[in-house]
Amino acid sequence: MRHIRKRATPLLLALGLVGSLTATTPAVADQKTDRAVRGPDAAAIAKIVDRIEEPSIPDRDYEITNFGAVGDGTTDALPAIRAAIEKASADGGGRVVLPEGTWLSEGPVHLASNIDLHVSDGATLLFGTDTDDYLPVVRTRWEGTELDGYSPLIYANNVHDVAITGSGTIDGNEDSEFHAWKVDEKPDQLRLRQMGFDGVPVEERVFGKGTFLRPSAIQFFHAERVLLEDYRVTNSPFWINHLVYTDQATVRGLDVDSHRANNDGIDVDSSTNVLIEENRFRTGDDSVVVKSGRDLDGRTIARPSENVVIRRNDMGGEDGIALGSEMSGGIKGVYFTDNVLRDGASAIRFKGNLDRGGTVEHIRVSNMEIGNFETFIWFQLDYPGELGGNYPPVYRDIVFSDITVASAKTGLDIHGPADAPLSDVTLRDVTVEKVETPMVLENVEDLRFDNVRFGDQYVDGELDWLS
Repeated sequence: MRHIRKRATPLLLALGLVGSLTATTPAVADQKTDRAVRGPDAAAIAKIVDRIEEPSIPDRDYEITNFGAVGDGTTDALPAIRAAIEKASADGGGRVVLPEGTWLSEGPVHLASNIDLHVSDGATLLFGTDTDDYLPVVRTRWEGTELDGYSPLIYANNVHDVAITGSGTIDGNEDSEFHAWKVDEKPDQLRLRQMGFDGVPVEERVFGKGTFLRPSAIQFFHAERVLLEDYRVTNSPFWINHLVYTDQATVRGLDVDSHRANNDGIDVDSSTNVLIEENRFRTGDDSVVVKSGRDLDGRTIARPSENVVIRRNDMGGEDGIALGSEMSGGIKGVYFTDNVLRDGASAIRFKGNLDRGGTVEHIRVSNMEIGNFETFIWFQLDYPGELGGNYPPVYRDIVFSDITVASAKTGLDIHGPADAPLSDVTLRDVTVEKVETPMVLENVEDLRFDNVRFGDQYVDGELDWLS
């Protein structure tokens, strides 16, 4: 039995040795992933990490070449991959190995319990370009609303003890027809949102051929004990790594380099007990996002994202980290620590609108090195409800500490709903070296500063109410 456990890998970034934040690659240090966590949240973080079990998978290999696969990049290897997965699953599980070569998959790879899909060093899993190959539809979640839609490129539904490992590449294909769908998706996007808002049964939300909602590259949907480790991924049609209704997941050592529209590096969506560490994100959208469903659909399912640790990552996306805007099921107990954020639009962003509802609380962001952003911290919680809802989101009990920012056009930008002001936010030991506008504040209460500097302006004390 192969018990996939935490390994001692070099860090992607060396804390205290970061240097220039405009560098294209992070520094490396021979430190271990299990070294002590700093700061007042150390005990809470350690408790979460200790409860996360990694997959237990039988110690036997199923190489796809033994099932007829040819790694020439033009011969469809999907029948062999499926056969290897079926055989491994029938035997009680194992590692399905893609050796060196380019393995074309003319359609999605669907994983099963007790399977490790291993993309070896020098291997590329290249997905085919024809969108029809990603039918029939599967049950999925798209921007926080459940539906039956196009299959993600790699998909696992109702599984346990599953992994994707290896230092090879997962390539969504630069020529995929999915990439062109962004310009056509709006009618389907709005129709799905209305269905979720109105409570239309999910069985009636079918978005197959003739619709234009792009699938994620990798999605786990109802999963337990998941490991995503070491691979590189590029050319994703939509969100890149998507954990939905997943408990006990470890995401470690990935090189995410994908710059298409809506290419979030990883989306933690109504998932619990998640560790995201030592990854490199270069993305066309947010690097790391925590979500929990949209509007009535999210509130009805009512599965929060909870107990999430994001540490020692090198992030370089449009936005660095984000919570929301799909957060109707709630978010609680999220710890960002010891990360580097490169340059971009918003370093830390909290999003919501008046259709959402839901509560986001007990969020800790600490020990961060941040580069040059248009906005350092942005709470944009008062988007008008698109569908006429009156469910203001609640964000509270949020602490930012031990953070250094090279520059920001706006330091702290807060727009809370008038009926549910942002509350109980603390900035402690935070320095923004250069800033044009230190703060823009609307509908916030219990905002506290302790040793905070925006440029040459020091802020200390409590602001009871600002609007």
